[in-house]
Amino acid sequence: MTVTDPAPAATPPDAAGEPAVLLLRLAGPLQAWGYHVTANNRRDTHSEPTKSGVIGLLAAAMGRDRDEPLGDLLDLRLGVRVDVPGTLLRDYHTVSDYRGRPLPQSGVSAKGVQRPTQPAKYTHVTSRYYLQDATFLAALAGPRDLLERLDAAVRAPAFPLALGRRSCPPTQPLALGLREGELARVIREEPWLASKRARTQHAARIGRERGVNRPVYTATTDVSVTVETPEGDDELRDAPVSFDPHARRFTTRRVCREWWEIPTGFPKAVLEPDPDPDPHPVPDPDADPAAHDDAGHDPFALLDR
Repeated sequence: MTVTDPAPAATPPDAAGEPAVLLLRLAGPLQAWGYHVTANNRRDTHSEPTKSGVIGLLAAAMGRDRDEPLGDLLDLRLGVRVDVPGTLLRDYHTVSDYRGRPLPQSGVSAKGVQRPTQPAKYTHVTSRYYLQDATFLAALAGPRDLLERLDAAVRAPAFPLALGRRSCPPTQPLALGLREGELARVIREEPWLASKRARTQHAARIGRERGVNRPVYTATTDVSVTVETPEGDDELRDAPVSFDPHARRFTTRRVCREWWEIPTGFPKAVLEPDPDPDPHPVPDPDADPAAHDDAGHDPFALLDR
């Protein structure tokens, strides 16, 4: 199915409500976009940002409390492009009472007292899942005046921003500004957001897949795209209605999923390599060793220093 945007209504070009698209770069060492409701001992993550997570980030940037109505944010249309999918990380936890007592039950008695577990349980195991080293392009379509206020809020947020969970701060730049045009076209035309390391690893992977003993720099790359559209053939239940802790509600939205081919932006020098390369090249002692590391990046490596 080809993603197309509905024809915009006739609007004066200088009107504040003229349609526009706000672009966000969602990248960081860790991200976690909750989607499925799971037990307390397991917290999953979706493979890409959810609408509830992105709207929550925008609401925090504007300084809205959880119990405030979302109002004008509900009608924004979201598109997500997966520039770097990242890898899945499992964070293993154990919980116990330092006094050696059995852990309490999750429920309480009529007097509001938690009873010990039966049989006695001294250790509780929990798992938290994250995406590590992922990069996404999130695009939101809506009235220009609203998107301009959101762009300014993201650049100077009222509350700390997070990529799904509060333990996942974003890297900069986060706000990429406003663009003109239809949502699908803006997503397709925005340059690839992969970092230098991710581009190097991409070229090394393509080289391995093609059976050559060198990196292969391609002019384009395939990316997964999810665009919100009334004609979508898939359905996601991640559109927020209320973030009130006592009355959290979500609804469904229609989306279309596709694979698009976008330019990589590699320079011509690497796109057209020497047709007769040296079969035994001499390593450059000044080269960055990290540029040749295909094993992946450990986001916690700096914590060991």
